[in-house]
Amino acid sequence: MPGARPRVVSLVPSLTEAVAASAPGLLVGATDWCTHPPGLAAARIGGTKNPDTAAVTALRPDLVIANEEENRAPDLDVLRAAGLTVLVTEVRTLDQAFTELDRVLTACGLTSRPRWLDEAEAAWAAQPPPPAPRTAVVPVWRRPWMVLGRDTFAGDVLARLGVVNLYADHADRYPRVPLDELRAAGADLVVLPDEPYRFTADDGPEAFAPLPAALVDGRMLTWYGPSLAEAPRALGAALAEAGR
Repeated sequence: MPGARPRVVSLVPSLTEAVAASAPGLLVGATDWCTHPPGLAAARIGGTKNPDTAAVTALRPDLVIANEEENRAPDLDVLRAAGLTVLVTEVRTLDQAFTELDRVLTACGLTSRPRWLDEAEAAWAAQPPPPAPRTAVVPVWRRPWMVLGRDTFAGDVLARLGVVNLYADHADRYPRVPLDELRAAGADLVVLPDEPYRFTADDGPEAFAPLPAALVDGRMLTWYGPSLAEAPRALGAALAEAGR
């Protein structure tokens, strides 16, 4: 129907927040991991890796938004076979995040850019040249230990803040690396986000002592949405604190 608002299901927490902040009311479905914005009024359809495809289909969305890393191709194939339109994003750099956010919001029917997206781009454009680079290992899981490897959005974000991921040239994007090897890698610090594994002051830094540890907000490091406007300041402060 001309002029009708599209019905959107998001399978990506970052994109859920981006759509909800830009066009409240479009989202009819979201994953159990879509925690922002709080109080989102949308049906929950399972996890990012195991969505209830029947429940998604039953919502009759005009658009399903997904991501090539967070969602599994077989699930997206099932949705396409049910006749749904699936938009799959790829976000491995900050620049790519801004491009894909524009694409998603346009597909959702927005005709003008939301203010938060302009603010986010301005915040990163105003970021001063990074200080003398520091090398880091960046665990994302424990038992087994897994770290950021090559070609990741979070790695690009850190690089823009003067942190060089020691495993950026690894063959895998999220390699499993024994703790002894991580400790012997020669890093200047360890960066510990609170998602997907919830590293805390009492769970993570002790494994790398006496190496300085930067405990960072995982949403600031790994989400691409409204948090991008605050991320340079918040991450910069956490990294600076670790250097004291």
